[in-house]
Amino acid sequence: MIDWNVAVQAGTRLVRPGPQVSHAEARAAVAELRELSKIAHGHVRDFTGMASELDPEPATVVDRPGWIRANVDGFRVVLEPLMEQMSARSAPGPLGGAGNVMVQAVGSRVTGMQVGAILAYMASRVLGQYELFLPPDPSGRAPTGRLTLVAPNIVHVEQELGVDSRDFRLWVCLHEETHRAQFTGVPWLREYVQDQMTQFLLASDLDPGVMLDRIRDAAEAVADAVRGGDSNLIDAIQSPEQREILDRLTAVMTLVEGHGDYVMDAVGPEVVPSVKQIRSRFQGRRDGGSRLDKTIRRLLGIDLKMKQYAEGSRFVRRVVTEVGMGGFNQIWQSPDTLPTHDEIKEPALWMDRVLGPRAIDAPTEANEA
Repeated sequence: MIDWNVAVQAGTRLVRPGPQVSHAEARAAVAELRELSKIAHGHVRDFTGMASELDPEPATVVDRPGWIRANVDGFRVVLEPLMEQMSARSAPGPLGGAGNVMVQAVGSRVTGMQVGAILAYMASRVLGQYELFLPPDPSGRAPTGRLTLVAPNIVHVEQELGVDSRDFRLWVCLHEETHRAQFTGVPWLREYVQDQMTQFLLASDLDPGVMLDRIRDAAEAVADAVRGGDSNLIDAIQSPEQREILDRLTAVMTLVEGHGDYVMDAVGPEVVPSVKQIRSRFQGRRDGGSRLDKTIRRLLGIDLKMKQYAEGSRFVRRVVTEVGMGGFNQIWQSPDTLPTHDEIKEPALWMDRVLGPRAIDAPTEANEA
């Protein structure tokens, strides 16, 4: 269904070059990012109280083509087994066969080019990520994950914002190291996210008539986004079952992204002296962009991710303010203690359900500031 080699080739060909720096500057940036990821790990572990790895490997620092290749590897790990299951599931019966014919008619090479074009766009924006899904290592063991930083993008943004480079790099590392703490310190979290993703993909309706309706919905979403509306492709192509699963996925990803955003700011000015200036300028950059850029962000769901950062950070800040970090960390006990979508919006609901009514007795006016 997807030619992964074509996806890599298209992505690396289409991606824009990074900022112009000398070889010496590039090497220095890579070395400092690796060093700062280790420093950030200690700060995150101390601040959050999460039982993450004691001495993890430093971050893997990549360029934009390297980020594309890494993400294609991750997609293959997640999607190829699911594609096999979906093909096997859809084989019996005339509708399943027709569905397969229609999907195959699109062509794996065309699909690969589309994936590559999306990755090329994303590769110039992503500062870092914790890669959950990696190919097995040479011994055949599945790795737990890898923290990756995209050096040219970090350098580009710090130059664009005119902020202190070391402070900005450490600030970014604090966010990404928080993700490492989440997925290494909470044993069930990675499996839970992967299971929800698997359910989401397997819930696709392969009936050709339904697929044609989804294509029309997707076309309408593109037209609406171009006109400045709020439509996006993710909403347009979902089945009703997928929407329910996506609500759970959105809730957990809002939590982990908001937690990362909260920690990177809350660790404090003694660690990142210019944190307030960085946050202010960075937020302005998130909110800006050309009309075309905003349209693409809406279509790909990137604006939804930005909303997750804000909503999740507000949730974490409110809970930590009222019940402390120890009370907040009860969130990691099991999938049942994760907040729902509604609880993210109203933290008192989560505190009442998980911690008990006394957790919301304290006045909250100051916490909303």
